Amino acid sequence: QVQLVESGGGLVQPGESLKLSCAASGDIFSDDVMGWYRQAPEKARELVASISSGETTNYADSVKGRFTISRDNGNNAVYLQMNSLKPEDTAVYYCNVHSVYSNYWGRGTQVTVSS
Repeated sequence: QVQLVESGGGLVQPGESLKLSCAASGDIFSDDVMGWYRQAPEKARELVASISSGETTNYADSVKGRFTISRDNGNNAVYLQMNSLKPEDTAVYYCNVHSVYSNYWGRGTQVTVSS
């Protein structure tokens, strides 16, 4: 079984930065895709960014140039550096790890961007 625990969320003002971390325990394999999703109130969950085992990254258009995803296979961790935050980035951010055979989610961490 895999457990994902997110941390690093909080309340920030527009233009500020946050770094989210996700620590994974259990049967995580280096070829799993790791990523971050978010869900704002009354909206569907959406992909924010993902990173493959070969460190190929994919970003939502709304965060390109502002967010950076990275992974540490040795420590089974994935990170999301978020810069120039906007009020529309406010959401619960979820860590995800998946492969052809599995799909795991963390419980989420709240990010609120407000003045």
